[in-house]
Amino acid sequence: MIISSWNVNSVRARIENIKEYIKKFSPDILMMQEIKTPNETYPYDDFKLLNYENYVFGQKSYNGVAIVSKKKLINTQNDIFKDKNKQSRIIQAEVKYKKKIINLINIYTPNGNPVDTDKYEYKLYWLDSLIKKIKLLSKKNENIIIGGDFNIIPSSEDVHNPKTYEDDALFRLEIRKKLRELINLGFHDAYRYIYPDKEGYTFWDYTSGAWQKNNGMRIDHFLVSNSLINIVKNVQINKFPRGRQKPSDHTPIEIELA
Repeated sequence: MIISSWNVNSVRARIENIKEYIKKFSPDILMMQEIKTPNETYPYDDFKLLNYENYVFGQKSYNGVAIVSKKKLINTQNDIFKDKNKQSRIIQAEVKYKKKIINLINIYTPNGNPVDTDKYEYKLYWLDSLIKKIKLLSKKNENIIIGGDFNIIPSSEDVHNPKTYEDDALFRLEIRKKLRELINLGFHDAYRYIYPDKEGYTFWDYTSGAWQKNNGMRIDHFLVSNSLINIVKNVQINKFPRGRQKPSDHTPIEIELA
């Protein structure tokens, strides 16, 4: 089974890119972030025609998350913790896989910039809320996969020029410690588990020729619980969509379960 995560940067603006990706690579489950549309105008039919079920938590113009799946998912929730800013940033569903029930959690973490503003405080609050909730969920079902746009650069190896990001909300030590706190609940960063040293950028800015120069960063991740990590066969960053016309500034990251 292949599970993919992709910040699509507007599901309606990128629908042809998304459909091309699905037809070419056929992930079993695609977790999307920043769909930037309310549920009412989400393109359900485009995915249904490709034989995918839709699970959507949209928001007008901003944020929004969705999961499309070849298999029917169960126990879908989009209110797993109370968000004081009422932003659509998390959706949870369960999938049956080889006698296991896997809890899939699709997240879009706040960016947090500029630092020392309400936006940064909101990011800290949101991450603390997520950590508390994952603690509780782990007690009910240890089989958890968290995927999405974390808006966190884990280490200096994960960004083209770490020096310039030292006081950025994506790379501040305080923020990286929050990611480590989440991982320490019983997870592995799946990409680093498979590739301890390999570059794995998932985002390239639209400006300054970042894509062409490979000035990227790794901010899209899969955290896989200890109980599942031994069935992760491979992790791949699929750069194909980033090189297409009208691309998202992110590209999909995929995990393959054995």
